[in-house]
Amino acid sequence: MTDHRTRVLREDEVRAANTLFRAALHMKPAPDEEWDRTRHAYQPGRTLGVFDDALIGTARSTDSDLTVPGGAAVSSAAVTGVGVRADRTRRGVLTELMRAQFADFAERRVVVANLWASEGPIYGRFGYGVATHGRSSTVRRRQAVLRPDVPPGGEVELVDVDAARAVLAEGYARIGRRAGMMARPDHWWNYYDGALRRGDDPVAIAVHHGGRGVDGFVVYRVGRAPGGSGVLTVEDMHYDDAAAFAGLWRYLLSVDLVDEISLVYRPLDEPVDLLFTDPRAVTVTGGGDETWLRLLDVPAALAARRWAGEPLVVEVADPVLEHNAGRYLLSEDGAERTGEPAAVRLGVDALAMAYLGGWRPSALARAGRLWLAEPGIVHAADRLFAAHAAPWCGTFF
Repeated sequence: MTDHRTRVLREDEVRAANTLFRAALHMKPAPDEEWDRTRHAYQPGRTLGVFDDALIGTARSTDSDLTVPGGAAVSSAAVTGVGVRADRTRRGVLTELMRAQFADFAERRVVVANLWASEGPIYGRFGYGVATHGRSSTVRRRQAVLRPDVPPGGEVELVDVDAARAVLAEGYARIGRRAGMMARPDHWWNYYDGALRRGDDPVAIAVHHGGRGVDGFVVYRVGRAPGGSGVLTVEDMHYDDAAAFAGLWRYLLSVDLVDEISLVYRPLDEPVDLLFTDPRAVTVTGGGDETWLRLLDVPAALAARRWAGEPLVVEVADPVLEHNAGRYLLSEDGAERTGEPAAVRLGVDALAMAYLGGWRPSALARAGRLWLAEPGIVHAADRLFAAHAAPWCGTFF
């Protein structure tokens, strides 16, 4: 028991929550001009605060939905803005915030939550697991010659920042979403509009026009690396098909005064190197975990995605949200609770890791994160959880 009080913050308290969160990241409070933009990213009723004599912890979320293998979308909460005051850490404040969020999500019947973790050890104990990954790379522009069989693409047009929100929102809504991608609601676009206007280097926004209108876009900035070389950094890039992918790359390679194109946290299976006569024009520079996923309503989440191969009974343990625990029969016909013996046992965090297809059960088994009734089941488990593309979110929040 503690003397803390946890509640939803009023509108006039949200700026204090933002200041606390920024302090947790060792950042100064937002100046008035920036806050005037940022405050519109806060969805009313979704920011929590923990108090003793003053605000000592905060977390917020934004309503969205998440695409799962098979193309269906489930209701989701994009969790962000989590911070605890430096002199109140390790006193259960974060646990109180997570429990309060989970209670709110349950009341609103939210199926999953996802987040970007600032530190790796924090969220696993609340049932989150790494569900998507990204890869960063550098393309040497002068070495990157497109192969002759690369599609020509369509028309690419620059738009200014004031027009960007409407154009990009239209394009993103039209683009097909792979597993792990989320809807971008109005409050997210409010955040994005402010992000476009920040930074020392000016932002550029290029959109690709296909047969149905805008079917791809890239947002980038060009700066100078030490030594003076021009570096074009891609901040956001989405496309609907091969023509839009190729058209955007034809444009990027045509930008003058650029020596390198930097890609940050792109999909693991994005075939950039296959565009070029010399695939070594692309150098992988890093990457790692992207979004962490929490299955809040395991029965609903399992019923929403597509399963392939022979049926298996999976037993899930969830010490935080105990209503999720149990055995589930997963098959091409869907998912349902069962009393049959389990072929696979795992925790809800490991289930989140496998749910979108980002981790094979065989890998989780080798790491001790998943138990198999018999070794031969591992191949059936891998087929059952397989997805047609590497899961990826591609939206920072």
